[in-house]
Amino acid sequence: MGDRYEERASRLDGAKVWTLTVPPGAAHPVLPDGCMDLLWIGGRLLVAGPDTRAEPASVSDGGGAAGIRFAPGTAPALLGVPAHELRDRRVALAGLWPDAEVRELTERVAEAADPAAALEEIALRRAAGTAPPDPVMTYVAAQLDGGRSVADTARAAGLGARQLHRRSLAAFGYGPKTLARVLRLQRALALVRSKTPYADAALAAGCADQAHLAREMRELAGTTLTGYLASS
Repeated sequence: MGDRYEERASRLDGAKVWTLTVPPGAAHPVLPDGCMDLLWIGGRLLVAGPDTRAEPASVSDGGGAAGIRFAPGTAPALLGVPAHELRDRRVALAGLWPDAEVRELTERVAEAADPAAALEEIALRRAAGTAPPDPVMTYVAAQLDGGRSVADTARAAGLGARQLHRRSLAAFGYGPKTLARVLRLQRALALVRSKTPYADAALAAGCADQAHLAREMRELAGTTLTGYLASS
């Protein structure tokens, strides 16, 4: 039996609530997606920063996890930390928020019948008391996810190249070119999962050709398209 992964749209704009169960002996690599997550794993609240490479899921052998995944650019305002400080990291929430608050939240999630829903409530309450995400950077993420070039996106957002790069580090954890690559790879993978032929998926996602997509898979995901499909 393979991994069991389920997700649904959150009441928090742009977010996804998810659960994952990994059977004994299985591995579940997490591919870069431009997002950050609030996680419940092994009785602990963790934050997953934006990835630049595939990472193994922080789930014990035969264990499970729950989380809420925040859309690119939306988590830093909610969590109170620039995204680049968490790039390629998994950190305890207690390292970001006051200990007493995290202890109370940990007890709440531990007692919840649905930990994923409890995480969503934490995020919703936090969002109600914090400043909203930078609208310019959420616009940038949307444009790049739609396949627009970095240069055209910068012009449309009214930002210079250096300014866009600096603000992207805080919002996404890396520069706009890296975010564009990650989002393009995710578009291609969505097409591949829907049985689109590799070459067609590559072109539709914005790659030059299938070989280009294969290189991106190796560099960002650490695997091949065939290997990814076999493990998903």
